[in-house]
Amino acid sequence: MADLPTNLLTQRPIRVLVAKPGLDGHDRGAKVIARALRDAGMEVIYTGIRQTPEMIVEAAIQEDVDAILLSILSGAHMALFPKVMELLQQNAVDDILVAAGGILPDEDIPAIQALGIKGCFGPGTSTEEIIRFVREHVYPQRLASEVS
Repeated sequence: MADLPTNLLTQRPIRVLVAKPGLDGHDRGAKVIARALRDAGMEVIYTGIRQTPEMIVEAAIQEDVDAILLSILSGAHMALFPKVMELLQQNAVDDILVAAGGILPDEDIPAIQALGIKGCFGPGTSTEEIIRFVREHVYPQRLASEVS
């Protein structure tokens, strides 16, 4: 990150919404990620469990987040993720990084990424890798926003 302009590194912290879409009630992993992001200096909004796509997108817009991290273990990702991305598009939101983690079968990753979800993280992914991913995608996004 040494090649990024200083103002990108000193402006407001990265704001991340960590969300659990659908009926999945297992939130330990999401809470671990939320805590790691917070410890890395990011502002984290954790929505809690059993969030609808509408609730997630509304919270992301209201909180003016830079990124949404979706955590899912239930297997309903191919029903819920497209709806989240559709709602972002309907609300003309194109400047929020979206990534997903949890139980995501390898064969579904191309379809998930085709939705516009930039990162997919499975069990065993280190918190450092996720933190690095968020930073590496949000800072250039901010730079592009400043230029345009």
